[in-house]
This record gives sequence, structure tokens and C-alpha cells, in this order.
Amino acid sequence: MKAKPRVLLLSASSGAGHVRAAQALEKAFSSRGDCIVEHIDAIDYVSKILKGIYDKAYISVARRAPELLGVLYDRTDQPWNNMRQRLTMDLLNAQPMIRMLRRMQPDLCLATHFLPGEILSWLIAKKKLQARNAIVITDYDVHALWLCRTVDRYYVAIQEAAEYLAALGVPKEAIRVTGIPIDPLFACPVDRLETRRRLGLDPKATMVLVSAGGEGVGPVEQLVRGLLEIERSWQVVAIAGKSEKMRRHLEQLLPNAGALPSGKPRLHVIGFTQEMDQYIAAANLLVGKAGGLTTSEALARTLPMALIEPIPGQEERNADHLLEAGVAIRCNNFVVAPWKICRLLDNPARLKRMQDATRRMARPNAAACIAEEALKLLDV
Repeated sequence: MKAKPRVLLLSASSGAGHVRAAQALEKAFSSRGDCIVEHIDAIDYVSKILKGIYDKAYISVARRAPELLGVLYDRTDQPWNNMRQRLTMDLLNAQPMIRMLRRMQPDLCLATHFLPGEILSWLIAKKKLQARNAIVITDYDVHALWLCRTVDRYYVAIQEAAEYLAALGVPKEAIRVTGIPIDPLFACPVDRLETRRRLGLDPKATMVLVSAGGEGVGPVEQLVRGLLEIERSWQVVAIAGKSEKMRRHLEQLLPNAGALPSGKPRLHVIGFTQEMDQYIAAANLLVGKAGGLTTSEALARTLPMALIEPIPGQEERNADHLLEAGVAIRCNNFVVAPWKICRLLDNPARLKRMQDATRRMARPNAAACIAEEALKLLDV
């Protein structure tokens, strides 16, 4: 009997999206039963210096100086330039990862972050690793850091990203437009009213879902307070993510948040949750950041979005694509965001057009599509 191929998924915990994409792929591969799959956080296999940069510096800068991220993003977005210098630095700091990969010798590797993608490509080019190699890009745009020379497949979110890679010289046969991989749960239909009842929400009142992201970035308290000050019979569900400080601040708003005509509270404060798919299914509008994973999840549930102050760099570019597709509005500051959201919710026809647009852009089965297509690389 032929042994099942070993599939290795490599993410990086610099922001939650890369890890969530790999977790979605892990579920998709595991459900097939025709391979052995393992998911590894590459940050666990780098030096303390590099770990600090990826693990803490990104979130810190995103909170305190987001404009700096935009500058760094733009300055490093130079396709095929400075690759040798970057690789040299990464090789110096990723020796534990290199040893781990050479010891494991997987048959198929998929990277949801550019750091392990680059290391994998180098090992294969040097014939130190006999594996097929794929890169899964977790934003709608393609930054130069994702580019590698020895890649069998690029999986991208939208056709424009595929055209861009092809224009940079990546062979078209190595590019697949699959969407960003999200938890397969998002492909399962759910009943909105029943979901609301199960979550303790008003089944009929409009629901605004405010998401701070996995790390709780942004002055969400100000936004939620502004939404509650508007005299509308809507319910606000605020997801604080991993930020206990933000959750406590939001809970201080509960006593004065008021109640709906049904008696249900207008405000629900949720910390880190594993039921994000349920809250998205229950909502009429998602208010939050423009991360590739969260917005892809919203699209899968046909949920229009209000994007709040996208972080310069990849979030701004994500926002551009979502606005162009007609699935989102953009609120450039927290002060007028409640007013802008109110205008949208008071216009059911516009909200319906946005919802229709989400259906055209959504790719809820992206993880399963990637798993099926990537395994075919082993048959070549």
C-alpha cells in the first residue's frame, strides 16, 4: 500500500490571519483522509530577535504608529529586488526551521506567510528538501515579500493578483485564483434567526457586528459608544478579541447601553471567541479592519462591511479591492463612522446591492479547493 503523503503547513503568528488560514487548510486536508497533515508556526523556529520582530513589533507598531507600517510596506514592495539581502538575514535567524524541515522531509509544503515560504524555496533550490512547494497569499494584493523563485503554486485571492504575478514573470500555469482559505464552517449554510436565538440576541433587530480583530487593535470603545448614541433600534455586538483591557472598557458601557423594545440588551460584549462564524452569520453589517481573513469570512456569509481606518499597507490595499467590488464602505476616522454606518443601514436598497456583490466575490470553499489542487502537484 502506498504511504499517504505528508503535508506540512507553515504559518507565522505575526497577526492572526496567517495562522487562521493555515488552520483552515489543516481542516480541509484532514477531512480528505488521503494525506497526513501537520501545521507548524514558523515563529517557533526562529531566533529570539526575529521572533520579537514578528511576534510583538508588528502589533505594537500597528497600535502606536500605523503610518510607519505603511512606509515600510511601500518601501519594501520592490518586486525581485533585495532578495539576496533579505534571504541572508532570514537564513541567519531561521536555522532551527531549516533543521526541522530537513529532518521532516515532507512531500508537500504550503506557506501562509512569506518567511517560511522564502526558506522553503531556498531549501528546494539547493536540493536540501525534496518537496513540492506552494505559497498561499492571505491578502487580496501581492506584496514583493511573497515572491520566491522556486515555487510550484501561488494561490491568490482575486484575478487581479494573478494578473500581477504573471506580469512580474511568474508562469501563469503556476498561479491559481482560489480565494483566501477560511474555516470550512463558513461554507455551511445557517439560519440567521435561529443563530441569533442561540447566541442570546434579538432575532429580529438589526445587528451590527464590531470586530477589533484577533489582537484587539483600534479604539473600538469610541466607535461602540458612538453607535449606541444614535437613536436606532439596533443591537451592537462588540468582539474584543484577545484584548482583556478592551473587553473591560467595553463592559463599562453596558449599564448605560439600554435595551431593545423586546427587552434584549442593545450591547453585547464578547472576548476572544471560537464562534466568529456564528456571529458573522447573525449580523447585518460587519464593522472592523480590512484584514484578508476577516473580510473573506464576511464575504462567505454575504455580509457587507464598513471598514474602519485600514492600517496603511496591506489593509489599505485590501480595502481598495473591497470598495471596488462594492461590498464595503470605508470610514476614515472613528468620529464620523457611526454617522456613516447609520446612513448605510437606513438605506436597505444600498445594503441589498452590497450583499449581492458579496455573493459574486465570495469563495467560501477556498480551503478545500486549495487542498484538492495542491495534492495534484504530487502526481506530476
